[in-house]
Amino acid sequence: MLKSLLLIALALVIALGGGAGSVWLMMEEVEDFGALTIGEWSVNPTEGTPLADPYAKARFAREGKLSLGAAEGVQFVAARDATGQPLRGSCDYVVTGSVPASRFWTIHAVQPGASDAPRALQSLALLRDASGSFTIALSRRLAPGNWLQIGAGGAFRLVLAVYDTPTIGTADFAEITLPRIVRGHCDG
Repeated sequence: MLKSLLLIALALVIALGGGAGSVWLMMEEVEDFGALTIGEWSVNPTEGTPLADPYAKARFAREGKLSLGAAEGVQFVAARDATGQPLRGSCDYVVTGSVPASRFWTIHAVQPGASDAPRALQSLALLRDASGSFTIALSRRLAPGNWLQIGAGGAFRLVLAVYDTPTIGTADFAEITLPRIVRGHCDG
């Protein structure tokens, strides 16, 4: 009798622990199913829609994201630089290039565990060169020109939200050109 109870308890611990561990793995470590990669950026065209996989829906709800309709815009997320290294708060970066034609766009850094609100730059207040390209310095320290402050610690992600763009609905995502993220000086 006692042996049966111990086996049942062991089976329950394994089932609950394995189930919780697999959910944590899918929510935290595995990239979205169906996500497309464009250079350093990734996008999930089904994010926030009924077509998204169950884990993407759960991740979307947990992060409290605002769902954009297909005609409203799309969010591109970068967690790595042009060399494939994770974005870290202890390094300086330069984001350079252009975004798809749109009415408006924003870029901001998201750092898990950061207590202060994310800082953002938006397309209407950005300095550009004659070709329409821009250069943004990402750094903890003040930089001339377009500057986006990042926190000193840990990893972070860049989120590029492009609103009211005809490009997204009519083009293949693989044909879209997005800015490059180049690592500069690192402390440690």
